[in-house]
Amino acid sequence: MSIWAIVPVKPFLQSKSRLASILSPEERAGLSRTFLSHTLSVLTAVPAVVRTVVVSRDSAALALAHEHRALTLTEIGQPSLNAALERATQSALTSGASAVLVLPADLPHLSPDDVRQLIGEPGVDPVVIIAPDRHETGTNALFVRPPGLISYAFGAHSFQRHQALAIRAGARVRIRRLPNAALDVDVPEDWHLYLSRKETSHWR
Repeated sequence: MSIWAIVPVKPFLQSKSRLASILSPEERAGLSRTFLSHTLSVLTAVPAVVRTVVVSRDSAALALAHEHRALTLTEIGQPSLNAALERATQSALTSGASAVLVLPADLPHLSPDDVRQLIGEPGVDPVVIIAPDRHETGTNALFVRPPGLISYAFGAHSFQRHQALAIRAGARVRIRRLPNAALDVDVPEDWHLYLSRKETSHWR
């Protein structure tokens, strides 16, 4: 099975706008850079993930991806997360991917073991594995086999929408409630939770 990871990345200088009350633009850009490096390092530590592609319109993010030996895809047109993911998925499928794992770049506590749980057991049957955010409304990781089995529905209530799309497609649906994948850092409350766990969070 050829598993590809797809990591969408907003421009560093435009990212984490909801943290503007506690972090400067430079701090937010640096945080996004740190989080992306962490995510790419985690993916590199999982041999089952044969390729990682970073999709972004930010040249700095794409350059960082190259440093981690990831493939890159430049986002074009109007900013649209779902459209960018569809394009990256098509590229992966054309290159022989049999499954894709969509991961945001801002899961600072993610570990290789979490990724192994997200990609499940080897197989060829249609399956969708979803890791919700800590509020169980958003999707913080999405594994789809085969690629393109469902359309992407990131945005409000994407956790529920991805479940419905998977059921409609006739796929097995698996929910992975992983504490390390549940925290994405978007608002001040997330930031404080991140800091409270930072000193004890590590992986080997």
